[in-house]
Amino acid sequence: MRNFDLRRCPVCGEKLVLSRLTCPDCKAEFPTDMPLSPYDSLPESEREFLTAFLTCRGNMKEVQDLLGISYPTAKKRLDALLDALGLHSKNTEEEQMDMFMFQKKNEDSVKASDIIRNKLYENGGHTVVTLTRGSAALIQACADGERFRCDKLPIDFEYAVFDIIVDLLLREGGTARKGNGRNYRFGYGECTEDTVAGVIAKEYFGKQVGESSLDPVFVLAAVLDWAGIAHNCRGYLELTAEYRLKRG
Repeated sequence: MRNFDLRRCPVCGEKLVLSRLTCPDCKAEFPTDMPLSPYDSLPESEREFLTAFLTCRGNMKEVQDLLGISYPTAKKRLDALLDALGLHSKNTEEEQMDMFMFQKKNEDSVKASDIIRNKLYENGGHTVVTLTRGSAALIQACADGERFRCDKLPIDFEYAVFDIIVDLLLREGGTARKGNGRNYRFGYGECTEDTVAGVIAKEYFGKQVGESSLDPVFVLAAVLDWAGIAHNCRGYLELTAEYRLKRG
């Protein structure tokens, strides 16, 4: 059968749905009215880009090399993929400005904020990180060069939040509990100053004991792991041997 757009009927243009599932072994058939997912109906070029993007773990430079395309082309294809999957935010065009406008921070810097910002710069301002439960989160540099956003978090964060976390890990001998800022107020239970959730509440958000705070640890821990700064373990963070060596 000739290939066509699986999203629309080639005869009348209406949206297509799956009407029958068949077992290839026993040939049993089951009726259904399941709609096609955005992933099922991706055009071939976007499926190719998605495969390359996942194979390269979101590293845009590696995607460029694998597909033999330039940075502007890779960026346009990522935008097209996000649009097709319904993942393009309303402010994407405003925020996704050319990363070449930014100057990289000192490449010899051992600050976590500089390392992560530079690595995002090298990836074209985007990456996908894996959370501890196996789901993915899209990380995107903001246009001001000082903040980043994530599709799993309600607000943008300054890169400086990573320095706060690393300072805690260094004070605690390289390892600290993540804590829990969702179910505990700052200063109580699993949201004390010796936890990642607690130190973010106090030093980033400026919370006082007894106040509630946003808990972004599940995303920030995954970014630190992606950057090779800390291992994102279940329940705690641990500085990597490579990063400890950099810090001397």
